[in-house]
Amino acid sequence: MSRSVFIAGTDTGIGKTFVSCALLRALRADGLRAVGMKPVASGCEATPDGLRNDDALALIAASDPSPDYATCNPFAFAEAVSPHLAAAAMHAEVEMAPIAAAHARLAAGAEVVVVEGVGGWLAPLSPTLLANALPQALGLPVILVVGLRLGCLNHAQLSARAILADGCSLLGWIGNAVDPAMDRREDNLATLRRLLPAPCLGVVEHAAEATATAALAAAVAAVRALPPQAAARA
Repeated sequence: MSRSVFIAGTDTGIGKTFVSCALLRALRADGLRAVGMKPVASGCEATPDGLRNDDALALIAASDPSPDYATCNPFAFAEAVSPHLAAAAMHAEVEMAPIAAAHARLAAGAEVVVVEGVGGWLAPLSPTLLANALPQALGLPVILVVGLRLGCLNHAQLSARAILADGCSLLGWIGNAVDPAMDRREDNLATLRRLLPAPCLGVVEHAAEATATAALAAAVAAVRALPPQAAARA
């Protein structure tokens, strides 16, 4: 059995992939075999090998062992819109069974699986599934990536409340400085530490790969402390 964690975000475009890749590198630097997963991705490019998504490719590059593309990203859609719309445009539908099977394969070959979500907590994946179904079905604790910009105090609190209300465990949160010019960032971080019902597991400078890995020691410790989980099977 391995450990898995789900990376959620306060919104789309707030750096879930950047943080997921930094966490993978930090876990590997700590001696763990860690692999990334992007169950659902829209905005994929057509290649001779099929549709490929930049976020999924980044996760693969940060992983060891390196997963094959289809296992890392079971559902890949071309149009860069909400997954339920991108899937419908390809006459497809996101289902949990292939995702659970792919996660089980990854968990069998690694000590940690970092599963990156899509969009925010309630992004639609299909007519019957929202993004929150991923950690619920797989039984994963959640790390929330908070994009540090104006509005983050509200977005972070709403996301944390929704995660807990949906019966998921909030392992902690990571601040990602998506707006380098954010006014009173330290004051906002202090407010987040006071208001959110889980510990801060690190604060990273957006796109600063060299420093991000070192900033996630607390996140690595939190993942290491998780009990091994049996992979969910459909």
